[in-house]
Amino acid sequence: MKKNIAEAIGTAVLVIVGCGTAMLVGCDAASGSGYLLTALAFGLTIVAMAYSIGNISGCHINPAVSLAFLLRGDITVSEFISYCVSQCVGALCGSFVLAGIFGAGHVTDATGGFGANGLAGVNGSVVAGLLVEIVLTFIFVMAIMGVTSKKANHGSFGGLVIGLSLVLVHILGIGLTGTSVNPARSVGPAIVAAINGNAAPLASLWVFIVGPLVGAALAALAYKALED
Repeated sequence: MKKNIAEAIGTAVLVIVGCGTAMLVGCDAASGSGYLLTALAFGLTIVAMAYSIGNISGCHINPAVSLAFLLRGDITVSEFISYCVSQCVGALCGSFVLAGIFGAGHVTDATGGFGANGLAGVNGSVVAGLLVEIVLTFIFVMAIMGVTSKKANHGSFGGLVIGLSLVLVHILGIGLTGTSVNPARSVGPAIVAAINGNAAPLASLWVFIVGPLVGAALAALAYKALED
C-alpha cells in the first residue's frame, strides 16, 4: 500500500509541475523558451521524486516504465496492475489540482486542456503520433534500463540521469505530440479536460497509451537482448 501511495503522489506531482508549467508558459514555439521550461519541469520533477520516493516504490510514476520492469522480471503482474492504477489515480488528482489552480477557462488553452497531449504537431497523423511516442519512449526507457541494471555503476546519480533523459525526449517531442511517454500523464489531463467541457483530447488518447507501452516493451526487450 505504501508503494502505491508513493506512486500516486509522484505521478500527481509530475502532472502538477510538468503540465502546470506547460499551461503557464504556453510552450511557445516561436522562441523555444516555453519548450525548454516545460521539458525541464518534467525532468526535474523526476529527479526530485526519484530521490524522495525512489527508495519506497522505485519511482516508476509511469505505466510504461512499470511495464518495462515487469518484462525484466523486477515486479509481478499484480504489482504492475496496482502500480498502473495508482499512477492513473495520481494523474487524475494532479489534473484536478490544476483545474482548481487555473480554472476551467484553461481547458481550451494551447496545451490542449490541462496539459493534455494531442496530434496537432504532426498534422493530426495518428501514424506519426504513434511513431513519435514509440521512439521517444524507447529512448527514455532504454536509459532507465541502463541506469537500473545490476551491472550499472552510477552510484547516487541514477535519478539525475533519468530526469535528464526525460528532458531530452521532451525537447523534441513537445512540438510534435506534447510528449507523453507516460500513459498516466496523458489519461489524467484528458479526462479532466473532458469533464470541464473539452473532450477533444480523448479522441487521440489511445495513441498516448499504446505508443508509450509499445516503446517501453521494445526498449525492455532490446536491452535484455543486448545485456545477455
